[in-house]
Amino acid sequence: MMGRAPVETVADLDSLDDAEMLEGYMDGLEGFPCGENRSRSYWHGWRNGMVDSGRATADRAQAALARAVVHRNRQSL
Repeated sequence: MMGRAPVETVADLDSLDDAEMLEGYMDGLEGFPCGENRSRSYWHGWRNGMVDSGRATADRAQAALARAVVHRNRQSL
């Protein structure tokens, strides 16, 4: 798979395409492969779908992003 940089910051996450992330997430949940022609937004969603479906294990980048999103959401309360 070509080198795609994992999403680790909220600003980076906010720059991605929501519709492509959702499409990738749904495909990851189903266990479909992620082709080389897919965008980084799709790939990010796909990675999360693979983890949520139990087909992959979360990595350091996913954990860092989850912490950052929780922190942002708590700040907005």
